[in-house]
Amino acid sequence: MTEATTAGRNQTPAPRAGTLAQGVHVIKRQVRTLPPGPGVYRMLNTAGDVLYVGKARNLKRRVTNYTQPARLSIRLQRMVAETIAMEVVTTHTEVEALLLESNLIKRFRPRYNVLLRDDKSFPYIRLSTGQEWPQVSKYRGPRRGGDTYFGPFASAGAVNRTLSALERAFLLRSCSDSIFSGRSRPCLKYQLKRCSAPCVARIDRAGYDQLVSQAEAFLTGRDSQVQRQLAVAMRDASAALEFESAARYRDRIHAMAQIHAHQDINLETANLVEADVIAAHADGGQICVQVFFFRAGRNNGNRAYFPRHDKSIPIEEVLSAFLGQFYDNKPPPRHILLSHQVAERDLLAQALAVRAERPVKLLYPQRGAKLRIVRHALQNAREALGRHLAESSSQRRLLDQVANLFALEASPQRIEVYDNSHVSGTHATGAMIVAGPEGFIKNAYRRFNFGKSEIPIAPGDDYAMMREVLTRRFARALKEDPEHANGLWPDLILIDGGQGQLNIALEVLAELGIDDQPLAAIAKGPDRDAGRERFFMPGRAPFTLEAKDPLLYYLQRLRDEAHRFAIGTHRAKRSKAIGASPLDEIRGIGARRKRALLNHFGSARGVARAGLEDLESVSGISKTVAHKVYDFFHSQE
Repeated sequence: MTEATTAGRNQTPAPRAGTLAQGVHVIKRQVRTLPPGPGVYRMLNTAGDVLYVGKARNLKRRVTNYTQPARLSIRLQRMVAETIAMEVVTTHTEVEALLLESNLIKRFRPRYNVLLRDDKSFPYIRLSTGQEWPQVSKYRGPRRGGDTYFGPFASAGAVNRTLSALERAFLLRSCSDSIFSGRSRPCLKYQLKRCSAPCVARIDRAGYDQLVSQAEAFLTGRDSQVQRQLAVAMRDASAALEFESAARYRDRIHAMAQIHAHQDINLETANLVEADVIAAHADGGQICVQVFFFRAGRNNGNRAYFPRHDKSIPIEEVLSAFLGQFYDNKPPPRHILLSHQVAERDLLAQALAVRAERPVKLLYPQRGAKLRIVRHALQNAREALGRHLAESSSQRRLLDQVANLFALEASPQRIEVYDNSHVSGTHATGAMIVAGPEGFIKNAYRRFNFGKSEIPIAPGDDYAMMREVLTRRFARALKEDPEHANGLWPDLILIDGGQGQLNIALEVLAELGIDDQPLAAIAKGPDRDAGRERFFMPGRAPFTLEAKDPLLYYLQRLRDEAHRFAIGTHRAKRSKAIGASPLDEIRGIGARRKRALLNHFGSARGVARAGLEDLESVSGISKTVAHKVYDFFHSQE
């Protein structure tokens, strides 16, 4: 690839900045140097922000279109008027240009492109087949070699239901390696018949490997094969009068059947095993894209998306842009069923095939079982958009009421809510959640830990914790966005607390020289009754709202979401501390040696109290390692 940049400089007087004529002038200068081959172009504004990313088979011909404003839509005329520079990257093929375009759109999130706003990673089921005793677990993130992955699933709920049924059907361990290596007796899951307890040798290696093979067969779509094996085993056990074993096989068959009970539609009649079904519906100036995931012939759930786009862009163009961005960071399946005939379908298929490193087919069904499946997804898209529009309308009315209540200049686009969580000062955590016209903006949530504070915070000092959180948040905002130009400043700060917390917030903002930030606090009423909350604002007496006021419910939801987020973070820290063992801190003590020590002495406390000779007598612990363990505990004393 090669890249070129121009800032629209000319020796002759240029048109006035910010006008359509000036934008056309910049683009004309760029066109002179453009090649007639494929590539990607970016349009930039005065702040250096990317306004638009586009790709072209012929850069020169495509960019020339922007020099004829009479043929452009109002949206594109506005974009050209804001353009003061362009950046161009040439590519070898149009497929490469399409892949680069999708990547740059997700990276820069340009204002004039169709944007996929919610693009969180999907959960998978991971079977750690590279381990001696494979573990089945939920997984997000980059794939690692040696393990087997099944999915994706549309939500954590969908993958959790499947995992629960897998535990009952195949009795594979789901515990972490540290817990597995430290067990001396079976855990509760063994008693509930959800694990075969390989940690304490209740099953031999050959038996466990058979369970792993059956689970792999089931997850890859060979359900009937596994069910036949279990049915034969159940009959054999029953004929041998081994009724407890027969009952276990019966329960496993029922657990497998439970997974299929959640399938409202399937792909067997459509002769498809691995496919995504993507349907789009437009109404009220917005578009909902519904995605169904089918893997191994099973429905792994669905998710609705509401991409950001200009109302003038046709649904086919929105869907095409959605496909490029949606599969930018995830492998596409072999078949993708679409509700609309998208432009450049063959080019998209080639680009997705490059990403998947195998053929990918984009199908636009016209009849038969495939069309029925697409229509089902389209109905879901229609219903999801109806709910979204109703919620958006209600949300806008609530935000208008928030503006009136707290004397804001306009309806808030960003509300930040702050809360702290701790138990007697331990594992303290600060939390910030963000809400706007589209609801909670979860990718903007932030956690604050207090372990590295410059000024020590006394255990349980809520005021000091709030001071620390707000200082860090707004000192960073001043550094990164001093002009309030990037939309990262809140239109309203809402503190979970009373007058004291409000005073702390006012002091922090004053110290940072911020004097125009709307601020309020919400405190539980007498006896901490929900519905009797009191609100505090600078220069105004505390006030309450009617108990059944919808605005009060909305503000309670904001406060409760901040509390939930803070509590969740606090509990995670506390659980990690509870599950930690001093043996984990000793270099050279891996899972096997840790297990040997715990099995011999019964607990980490027993290891700490052991003498040097006792440590040396443990099977698998050399004299060198025994000295290391002994010195670790006694040097701490």
